[in-house]
Amino acid sequence: MVNVPVSPLAPDAFPDMPPIPGVRTSSCEAGVRYAGRLDLMLACFAPGTTVGGVMTKSQTAGAPVIWNRLALTAGAARGLIVNSGNANVFTGRRGTEAVKKTVHAVATALECRKEEVFVCSTGTIGEYLLEERVVSKVDKLSSTLSNAKWQEAAHAIMTTDTFAKGATLTADINGTEVTINGIAKGSGMIAPDMATMLGYIFTDANIEAAAIQAIIAEAAEKSFNCISVDGDTSTSDTLLMFATGQADHAIVTNHEDARLDDFRRALLELCVNLAHQIVCDGEGATKFIEIRVYGAENNDAARAIGLSIGNSPLVKTAVAGADANWGRIVMAIGKAGELADRDKLAITIGGIAVACNGEMTAGYDETLVTKHMKKSEILIEVDVAVGPGSATIWTCDLTHGYIDINADYRT
Repeated sequence: MVNVPVSPLAPDAFPDMPPIPGVRTSSCEAGVRYAGRLDLMLACFAPGTTVGGVMTKSQTAGAPVIWNRLALTAGAARGLIVNSGNANVFTGRRGTEAVKKTVHAVATALECRKEEVFVCSTGTIGEYLLEERVVSKVDKLSSTLSNAKWQEAAHAIMTTDTFAKGATLTADINGTEVTINGIAKGSGMIAPDMATMLGYIFTDANIEAAAIQAIIAEAAEKSFNCISVDGDTSTSDTLLMFATGQADHAIVTNHEDARLDDFRRALLELCVNLAHQIVCDGEGATKFIEIRVYGAENNDAARAIGLSIGNSPLVKTAVAGADANWGRIVMAIGKAGELADRDKLAITIGGIAVACNGEMTAGYDETLVTKHMKKSEILIEVDVAVGPGSATIWTCDLTHGYIDINADYRT
């Protein structure tokens, strides 16, 4: 596999993430695919922990996703095990058996029910997972659990990522401060159709499973479902949120309860933070692109238009080359299949008016836009002038680095 330097858009450091009462993690080298790197993570949760989550809508989803969908119906969690290096996707009965053996090993080690164990795998598709490499490490992982190993956990779930991704925030629930920690991985095959490739949120809040399910789905829709690196949706996309109930406040059973207002705000902020980190680690990325769409028929239409722009190889390569070729944005708007008034269309780049009323802005100076396009953060705004819909999309540029990474992915 090609050795890739850390993304130039990476944050300065991994955040200082505090312990979450009721959550312990452990990571190790299992040799799933590569030697000399952390590739297996176990998280253990206190009894009574509730869980909610969303997973890929891909019709070729992997065996771990199928298991997790079923486990989620119980709404309870005691364990989470994640391996990188092999996705356990398109592996037939053998893949299903690998999940069953892994679940059994974790349930035995943590002394819990099998339906309280969640399993995730990420990496190469179509190759059998040598589950004995995972199962043989479960006892070691369960004996070295700690409440202070967040960065190790974030490293263990990485594949082509160039940096570990984490975020932490606090929120108020009825006068009680609760903590929310999150880790995620993702770099390529990013056009989420529910969440990100892999993302895990942990909190000590006391929230019923049905409410957790509703608020994590809502947060995913406004964060991870608004990013794209390459337009490809993973077969393994999974976002899970675990609430240990250790915080000293009365249980919240309704996701619309006003007591959750600040928690929902913080959760969305944290999810957007992680989503941005994934975009900043897009394979070969050198520029972070924010696309704001206004005036669409509705919010869904606005997001479709934004993703059409953000997924366009022509737009992304123009940004990579600092080429102010805004005609490519016009093209991407037109192909989105959503209503747009061509003769009222307006486009700005970096706050500079490029086009309005369906044609180039009078006195347009391309040198100003080119100057903005040379920056590491690019802003594109579009008004399609047909309705009240709006959306914000985040993506990155497309460079030769993307080819280098993916051409050599399995070598």
